[in-house]
Amino acid sequence: MARLKEIVFDSLYPASLARFWAAALEGYDVRPYDDEEIARLAALGYTHETDPCVMVDGPGPSLCFQCVEELRPAKGRVHLDVTAPGARRDELIRLMALGATIRDDHEDFTVMLDPEGNPFCVQDPRA
Repeated sequence: MARLKEIVFDSLYPASLARFWAAALEGYDVRPYDDEEIARLAALGYTHETDPCVMVDGPGPSLCFQCVEELRPAKGRVHLDVTAPGARRDELIRLMALGATIRDDHEDFTVMLDPEGNPFCVQDPRA
């Protein structure tokens, strides 16, 4: 039986998008860079800010942010739904301070866009 390992996001700027999602999700952090990984990246001409593949780890599946030359303009077939720990409005304000925008608001959820325009939903805790 297969097991979910990670969720992969195509991204123009993996490091900044990874930081957004690490700050947005409880218990998630950008995977630390050890000396060996920093040296490997440097040999390839990258830094932790230009790394073409940045990982975010937490209590659930890891999130992988990989650099792509050009994002597809079509709507993606997968998006994340997150639950607000308290009032949804408070969570929306927090996420907007991190760089998200509101696309549209509904009775039990709000569709937001992360800093690169990927949609995700913020649900009321009772939804």
